[in-house]
Amino acid sequence: MTGLTHIARDGSARMVDVSGKSVTERVAVAEGRVRMRPQTLAVIRAGDAKKGDVLGVARIAGIMATKRTHELIPLCHPLAIAGVTLDLTLDDASACVRVTASVKTSGKTGVEMEALTAVSIACLTIYDMVKAVDRGMTIEAVRLVEKRGGASGEWRAEPPSTMAKGRRRRVP
Repeated sequence: MTGLTHIARDGSARMVDVSGKSVTERVAVAEGRVRMRPQTLAVIRAGDAKKGDVLGVARIAGIMATKRTHELIPLCHPLAIAGVTLDLTLDDASACVRVTASVKTSGKTGVEMEALTAVSIACLTIYDMVKAVDRGMTIEAVRLVEKRGGASGEWRAEPPSTMAKGRRRRVP
């Protein structure tokens, strides 16, 4: 790493100039989870939340957030998003909803922030939809899982068990 790309020589914030970069297909996958009481998960599974379809609303919120990431995160470029997939899985063993977002574009900069924003907003929406049942829910482990495209190529996160040791790996 040669330095912080969003800081000018005088220390001021700047948006990186990507005009010289090549347009490539770029994909990013992020994940996170909302941990809750088993009873809360049962409410979601049964479709009994008073606010409505928890998973459906969270999916739409995540997709909408993806498209507005540049409005939420300073110095992010507005991107033409080619596709967004949000998978929400009920995990009874861990009493959580697992959220995975995959975002794709063809452009000059990556979509990592868009995937992370999609997961974050989907998790917050799940919390909002069932907070009347369980205010003790936690949003956990929001992280980038993989990215593809651009000059830096492919990258995948280590499994969570090795993440605690601070290891990362680049895919050749």
